[in-house]
Amino acid sequence: MSPLNVHINWYPVSGEVVYSKYHAGKFLVAWNPKSSTDNERHSVVVKHPKYGEILVKQIAGAVARRIVNYSKVGEQVEQGEEMGFIKFGSRVDLLIPLDSKINVELDQVSKGRQLLVSTFNQ
Repeated sequence: MSPLNVHINWYPVSGEVVYSKYHAGKFLVAWNPKSSTDNERHSVVVKHPKYGEILVKQIAGAVARRIVNYSKVGEQVEQGEEMGFIKFGSRVDLLIPLDSKINVELDQVSKGRQLLVSTFNQ
Protein backbone atom coordinates (compact mmCIF):
# COMPACT_ATOMS: atom_id res chain seq x y z
CA MET A 1 0.00 0.00 0.00
CA SER A 2 1.25 3.48 -0.75
CA PRO A 3 0.82 6.56 1.48
CA LEU A 4 -2.15 7.50 -0.73
CA ASN A 5 -4.09 4.28 -0.06
CA VAL A 6 -6.62 3.67 2.69
CA HIS A 7 -4.85 1.62 5.31
CA ILE A 8 -7.78 0.10 7.20
CA ASN A 9 -7.40 -3.64 7.72
CA TRP A 10 -10.34 -6.02 8.12
CA TYR A 11 -10.59 -9.56 9.47
CA PRO A 12 -10.38 -11.97 6.52
CA VAL A 13 -12.43 -14.67 8.30
CA SER A 14 -14.86 -15.06 11.17
CA GLY A 15 -13.72 -16.89 14.28
CA GLU A 16 -11.91 -16.52 17.59
CA VAL A 17 -8.78 -14.41 18.00
CA VAL A 18 -6.31 -16.90 19.50
CA TYR A 19 -3.13 -14.80 19.16
CA SER A 20 -2.44 -11.07 18.98
CA LYS A 21 1.07 -9.70 19.42
CA TYR A 22 3.07 -6.58 18.58
CA HIS A 23 6.65 -7.16 17.37
CA ALA A 24 9.16 -4.29 17.43
CA GLY A 25 11.44 -4.13 14.40
CA LYS A 26 12.99 -2.24 11.52
CA PHE A 27 11.31 -0.01 8.95
CA LEU A 28 12.47 -1.48 5.63
CA VAL A 29 10.49 -0.63 2.48
CA ALA A 30 7.37 -2.79 2.38
CA TRP A 31 8.31 -4.65 -0.83
CA ASN A 32 11.59 -5.88 0.69
CA PRO A 33 11.21 -9.66 1.28
CA LYS A 34 12.76 -9.27 4.76
CA SER A 35 10.09 -6.76 5.83
CA SER A 36 7.72 -9.62 6.66
CA THR A 37 10.05 -10.91 9.39
CA ASP A 38 12.29 -7.94 10.25
CA ASN A 39 9.96 -4.93 10.26
CA GLU A 40 7.76 -3.68 13.07
CA ARG A 41 4.52 -5.64 12.80
CA HIS A 42 1.43 -6.88 14.58
CA SER A 43 0.48 -10.54 14.11
CA VAL A 44 -3.06 -11.84 14.63
CA VAL A 45 -4.28 -15.44 14.36
CA VAL A 46 -8.00 -16.04 13.91
CA LYS A 47 -9.24 -19.61 14.37
CA HIS A 48 -12.08 -20.38 11.97
CA PRO A 49 -14.32 -23.19 13.31
CA LYS A 50 -14.10 -25.23 10.09
CA TYR A 51 -10.89 -24.16 8.32
CA GLY A 52 -8.46 -23.65 11.18
CA GLU A 53 -6.05 -20.83 11.92
CA ILE A 54 -5.44 -17.85 9.63
CA LEU A 55 -2.50 -15.51 10.28
CA VAL A 56 -2.68 -11.82 9.39
CA LYS A 57 0.41 -9.61 9.73
CA GLN A 58 0.15 -5.82 9.68
CA ILE A 59 3.64 -4.68 8.67
CA ALA A 60 5.04 -1.15 9.00
CA GLY A 61 7.10 0.24 6.12
CA ALA A 62 9.75 2.91 5.61
CA VAL A 63 7.16 5.70 5.91
CA ALA A 64 4.47 3.92 7.94
CA ARG A 65 5.66 3.76 11.50
CA ARG A 66 2.41 3.40 13.40
CA ILE A 67 0.29 0.25 13.57
CA VAL A 68 -3.08 0.29 15.33
CA ASN A 69 -4.68 -3.06 16.12
CA TYR A 70 -7.94 -3.69 17.98
CA SER A 71 -7.62 -7.50 18.38
CA LYS A 72 -8.04 -9.10 21.79
CA VAL A 73 -7.32 -12.76 22.45
CA GLY A 74 -10.53 -14.66 23.16
CA GLU A 75 -12.90 -12.33 21.29
CA GLN A 76 -15.15 -13.53 18.49
CA VAL A 77 -14.75 -11.55 15.25
CA GLU A 78 -16.66 -11.45 11.99
CA GLN A 79 -15.23 -11.46 8.48
CA GLY A 80 -15.12 -7.86 7.24
CA GLU A 81 -15.04 -6.35 10.74
CA GLU A 82 -12.35 -3.69 11.20
CA MET A 83 -9.17 -5.15 12.71
CA GLY A 84 -7.09 -1.96 12.77
CA PHE A 85 -5.06 0.25 10.45
CA ILE A 86 -1.53 1.27 9.51
CA LYS A 87 -0.66 4.93 9.09
CA PHE A 88 1.11 6.20 5.92
CA GLY A 89 1.84 3.19 3.71
CA SER A 90 2.30 -0.40 4.72
CA ARG A 91 2.03 -4.07 3.91
CA VAL A 92 -0.33 -6.82 5.03
CA ASP A 93 0.57 -10.52 4.73
CA LEU A 94 -2.22 -13.09 4.79
CA LEU A 95 -1.22 -16.71 5.48
CA ILE A 96 -3.96 -19.15 4.49
CA PRO A 97 -4.30 -22.94 4.11
CA LEU A 98 -2.25 -24.31 1.18
CA ASP A 99 -5.30 -25.82 -0.53
CA SER A 100 -7.20 -22.50 -0.65
CA LYS A 101 -8.27 -21.11 -4.03
CA ILE A 102 -6.55 -17.81 -4.88
CA ASN A 103 -8.91 -15.34 -6.58
CA VAL A 104 -6.41 -12.58 -7.42
CA GLU A 105 -3.51 -12.11 -9.83
CA LEU A 106 0.00 -10.85 -9.08
CA ASP A 107 0.03 -7.01 -8.95
CA GLN A 108 -3.77 -6.81 -9.12
CA VAL A 109 -5.16 -3.69 -7.44
CA SER A 110 -7.60 -4.54 -4.67
CA LYS A 111 -10.17 -2.58 -2.73
CA GLY A 112 -10.90 -3.40 0.89
CA ARG A 113 -14.05 -5.42 1.51
CA GLN A 114 -14.79 -5.45 -2.25
CA LEU A 115 -12.43 -8.18 -3.49
CA LEU A 116 -12.50 -11.76 -2.24
CA VAL A 117 -8.79 -12.63 -2.15
CA SER A 118 -9.23 -16.35 -1.50
CA THR A 119 -11.83 -19.01 -0.83
CA PHE A 120 -11.46 -22.20 1.19
CA ASN A 121 -11.74 -25.50 -0.64
CA GLN A 122 -14.65 -27.55 0.63
